[in-house]
Amino acid sequence: MISSLLSNQILIISICTWAIAQIIKVIVALMQEKRLIWHFFITSGGMPSAHTATVCALATSIAMIMGFGSIYFSIAAVLAVIVMYDAAGVRQSVGQHSVVLNRIIKEFSFKSTKLEWEKEMREFIGHTPFQVFVGALLGIFVAWAWVTLSSLT
Repeated sequence: MISSLLSNQILIISICTWAIAQIIKVIVALMQEKRLIWHFFITSGGMPSAHTATVCALATSIAMIMGFGSIYFSIAAVLAVIVMYDAAGVRQSVGQHSVVLNRIIKEFSFKSTKLEWEKEMREFIGHTPFQVFVGALLGIFVAWAWVTLSSLT
């Protein structure tokens, strides 16, 4: 079972694409904040969308290896659309709501101790449409390059 997982190129491509996207987030944060923020490697939100990059790499590698007509590509393509919609729509809205709720809590002093004040709701949960678009391009490119260069087709 372990050897099957370790030899599953489509899975490896998808996981590596996620890691690449997360590393890019750390680099983007470094350029914007002028300091290294390591937690961007494991958090969601930010530029580019790692969720989108991962599912687009999955769909692209399946399409290139098994064909656009395969049932596996159909499943991956539908999953990719749902994830991208969620990243730019639902999760972005949740982040916007968190901003408003944090403001309300601060203004009305609902929290009693300083420690409670420091535990605000996370505001950067979703992605802008541009972050999702860049994630999609990244996922498609990494999968295309990997499959092309390794001759998996």
